Amino acid sequence: MAMMNPPFSPRVAVIGGGPAGLMAAEVLSQAAIHVDLFDAMPSVGRKFLLAGKGGMNLTHSEALAPFLSRYGTRQAEIEPLLATFGPDALRAWVQGLGIETFVGSSGRVFPTDMKAAPLLRAWLHRLRGSGVNFHVRHRWLGWSEAGELRFASPLGETTETFDAVILALGGASWARLGSNGAWVPILQTRGVDIATLKPSNCGFDVSWSAHFKARYAGQPLKSVMLTFGEFQRQGEFVVSEHGIEGSLIYAASAAIRDTIEANGSAQICLDLAPDKSLQRVITEVAHPRGSRSWSSHLQSRAGITGVKAGLLREVLGKDDYANPQRLAAAIKSLPLTLIAPRPIDEAISSAGGVRFEAMDSNLMLNALPGVFCAGEMLDWEAPTGGYLLTACFASGYVAGAGALAWLVGQKSGLIAPSAE
Repeated sequence: MAMMNPPFSPRVAVIGGGPAGLMAAEVLSQAAIHVDLFDAMPSVGRKFLLAGKGGMNLTHSEALAPFLSRYGTRQAEIEPLLATFGPDALRAWVQGLGIETFVGSSGRVFPTDMKAAPLLRAWLHRLRGSGVNFHVRHRWLGWSEAGELRFASPLGETTETFDAVILALGGASWARLGSNGAWVPILQTRGVDIATLKPSNCGFDVSWSAHFKARYAGQPLKSVMLTFGEFQRQGEFVVSEHGIEGSLIYAASAAIRDTIEANGSAQICLDLAPDKSLQRVITEVAHPRGSRSWSSHLQSRAGITGVKAGLLREVLGKDDYANPQRLAAAIKSLPLTLIAPRPIDEAISSAGGVRFEAMDSNLMLNALPGVFCAGEMLDWEAPTGGYLLTACFASGYVAGAGALAWLVGQKSGLIAPSAE
């Protein structure tokens, strides 16, 4: 990002202190643009730190084609962002902060210490050294009639004028960390087209019986194969008081959510014994059980125990146990009806947001020249695995470069960022 100092000093507001906003601030500050970054919370990067709690998954090492496919219907819109600042550029950027990365067995990329806090500290130190001014506890309220930005601050409402604005306000998951979707009506009243915010990477409600819920809520369901339409993957998830949640469920959550929205419910199929063929399971469960209980018989013959056995009892009737073919078929393909996604505030991320059709290629709003958007507030979604963070960083970079290019067009003399 080689820059030259401009002959004038435009001021840019970046609203939102997550990865997208911080990256936009970096692009601009390294071009010697005066940047004021505002965040509603007492400190920046709170959701970033939460995401790194179990290991800071920055990006993924897979080839670009499968990487891009993770963005589903928005692959075409995300591709140019990643072409500008993709997974390799992200890893090089992290290394530039003095932090090494490694590729885990799953292909996911992590800092060597697995932590988010050292990375964030090094980044904020560099941003402050570049002249970025941070204003925490400043909640954006929109614009005044005179076009000034309005903020609710500890000292009351304040207004300020800037030459360009970058909005990186997040989606609507984890409201306690600042992402609450409060920006939606503000932009809608200004003519910005916004897709309804929905939960993504979320759990789902199931109508458990009181007995099953009391006995198994909180227990993991390991080594199962989940099939839903074209989706099929082996992994694990957790039975919750309300339904099901966890990595395997999150991976299929977008398709499940959309099916529920269209049909009122969705039925997934679980293979409780993915390492055994149907014929082998039939043979095992048909073996005479003698005086043993069904629980003991299924455990010894088919390896079905604990929450897996509980799920069978939850779904099947007594007659199904008397028929080895039906029982084996259920073990290999147990239908489970999901009735609703969990609330958006519980989701890891959100879908929906500012439509790409409402912006130009630099992520500037068509309805609001000089106002750019980045991060999770855009209308895209992706599974966990580093894809969410990568697109947030990339969109922040593009929005920052876009704002700089727009300022170049407003006043001559600025040098736009290179792609280095």
